[in-house]
Amino acid sequence: MTVELTPLQLPPSADPSHFVDFGREVKGVNPGELTPTQFAEIHDALYKVSSPINLICRDSSTFFVDNEYVLPHQHGALLFRNASLTPEQQYAFTKVIPFPFHGLLTAFDLQSETYGHGNNKTESTKKSILRYIKSITRVPQVQLIGNGAVTDHEGLATTVLKHPSHTTFHNTRISEEDEAKGYTRFCRWHIDAALYEYEPSRVTTLYGITVPKGDRQTVRYDDGTGDELSVPLAPTAFVSGKTMFKILPPELKNLAVRASVRYAPHPYVWMAPARALPTGLGIEGVGLEVPVRELPDWEESKVKTYPVLWKNPVTGDLHFQVHSWAARELIVDPLPRGAERGGVLYPDGVYIKDLAEVRALLYKMQRPGIAPHLVYPHDWRDKDLILFHNRGLMHSVVGALEPDQTRVFHQCNLAASDAPAGPTEDDIFKWT
Repeated sequence: MTVELTPLQLPPSADPSHFVDFGREVKGVNPGELTPTQFAEIHDALYKVSSPINLICRDSSTFFVDNEYVLPHQHGALLFRNASLTPEQQYAFTKVIPFPFHGLLTAFDLQSETYGHGNNKTESTKKSILRYIKSITRVPQVQLIGNGAVTDHEGLATTVLKHPSHTTFHNTRISEEDEAKGYTRFCRWHIDAALYEYEPSRVTTLYGITVPKGDRQTVRYDDGTGDELSVPLAPTAFVSGKTMFKILPPELKNLAVRASVRYAPHPYVWMAPARALPTGLGIEGVGLEVPVRELPDWEESKVKTYPVLWKNPVTGDLHFQVHSWAARELIVDPLPRGAERGGVLYPDGVYIKDLAEVRALLYKMQRPGIAPHLVYPHDWRDKDLILFHNRGLMHSVVGALEPDQTRVFHQCNLAASDAPAGPTEDDIFKWT
């Protein structure tokens, strides 16, 4: 059966000019049972091919690639409706798509076999803000997330899931009266990444097994702008890191292309006592973080520093990919020799360790990229599967659910075998 690609249906609030290549709905295939031809077509949809693909199927679960090739991202998200796949199939699908290489390509290659935060670690780390995530016992790379009581699910006994919302993470919250009227917020804009020890996943798959039904809600930004966004009940909101960089004014592009972020050790424990801004984009104020000396044992070699901009190695696109909640320091390189210095921020470079300054600069650069007309809030249906490019998009949980509104999702992202690439010298010359 031929794979059919159609543009994602955008909400009226979205500006179509910013979503031309954002995502596609994939029709005609079940991602749990792909033929080699369908597999190749989905590769083409998610990644742009720099040389021909020749796939040879040796059995029902193994593919061989007979030439060297590189497949960087093309579409940010691929949607599969009415998908049926087991946790094993979801793990295999997530694993195969982002890890093409010369030779054997199977669901169990050794390049990536660990959940993005480490197998069986999030739930056991009681002080982490990610402790609500539960691993599927027999496939620990796949996580159970959602809301409400779930019984006898994939080997798990009765489990009570809690949909994360702004009511527990933000410094302020919407009043109960306004919540009853349907107002809500973005919970936490982020990238799927441990940001300590493990490298950020290349892709994530989200599988909506059971999706609650209910009235639409209105996201309030509550930051003085008056921005609001009409959304379905409990969507996942996505924005493009490519667009986030593209819309910056020249002086902030100049800064972003020279900057790197140093993240905190054990960042999800470090940030746990702190509280977020009402937009869900970063932490409000400073001083509530766990002191570094009180964190679980950590190693300097496992602390991560990543460029602000992550580069697609074939298209050359730069994506603004920063998890501002976890950012601790900002490193800005000096301008290259001969570059214009007029109006440039930190022309001689700077190492910013003042946490308030770090957060203010990142917020200034990222906030325009989550404007209502740039957000795609996915309206989930039962058995929707979304495969998205984690090194090119940011996303957030949205809304609040009552205990009796059952939501059952499987999430899979795998710690990558490499770190994200940053801007080249040519990029820095271009934007400075």
